[in-house]
Amino acid sequence: MSATESLARRARIGAAFAAAGEYDRHARVQHQVAERLALRIGACALPRRPRVLEIGCGTGFLTAQLVRHLAGGSLLVTDLARPMVERCRARIGEAPGRTFRVLDGEHGEQPPEAPFDLITASLAFQWFDDLACALARLAGWLAPGGVLAFTTLADGTFAEWHEAHAGLGLVAGTPAFPDVMTLSAMVPPGLRREIMLQTITEPQGSARAFLHGLKAIGAGTAAPGHQPLAPGALRRAMARFEKAGAMATYEVASCVLVREES
Repeated sequence: MSATESLARRARIGAAFAAAGEYDRHARVQHQVAERLALRIGACALPRRPRVLEIGCGTGFLTAQLVRHLAGGSLLVTDLARPMVERCRARIGEAPGRTFRVLDGEHGEQPPEAPFDLITASLAFQWFDDLACALARLAGWLAPGGVLAFTTLADGTFAEWHEAHAGLGLVAGTPAFPDVMTLSAMVPPGLRREIMLQTITEPQGSARAFLHGLKAIGAGTAAPGHQPLAPGALRRAMARFEKAGAMATYEVASCVLVREES
């Protein structure tokens, strides 16, 4: 993907999340995943007053947990989409030691608040163009002993939707995601890693509801290079998806990477 194509894709992703007015009502999985990530963060050895950067805050599911579990620390809350930053600010509220800012977590400049004791993101990194490169950059923003804790979608996500297409000789537009071995190989040197996989399967009711839900949470951006299906082909794939039960599986990789002490 060229730099121009990457920039255009990030703009589409940002616009999609900015327009996701029904996010909270449809983001049940996102809420659940954020709560579990917060529990993993709570088990990490962090300073009493950690310096924290959150990437891709959305409307504040993880932010609320960070405020609850890391009281006394400084928190920089960021998202690519300004409307999401403002929704999160409205939900969480202003307070000393709490800053809200627009930031491209993959390509943006290092914040002046760096280095951080914790950099975290819940279900945001799957939208990065080059996750391995991003992890290397973010690792450089960590203090010695700092933690990079994130969740991202993994191989097998939306398997039912992909299978409905494959059975008709079609290719679904939802992106492909890396498996755990590939994710592990992306971790830069100098970081200890612990990667766990969580499977969440949700009934969708119908193919239309599934697609509407993706759009409502800003996740409707197609895989790079995907050509939209003709209406008739899409209807056949939707029918096959519903005949199989209209279920959607999320494979969620929960990753805790710890920078070695220098």
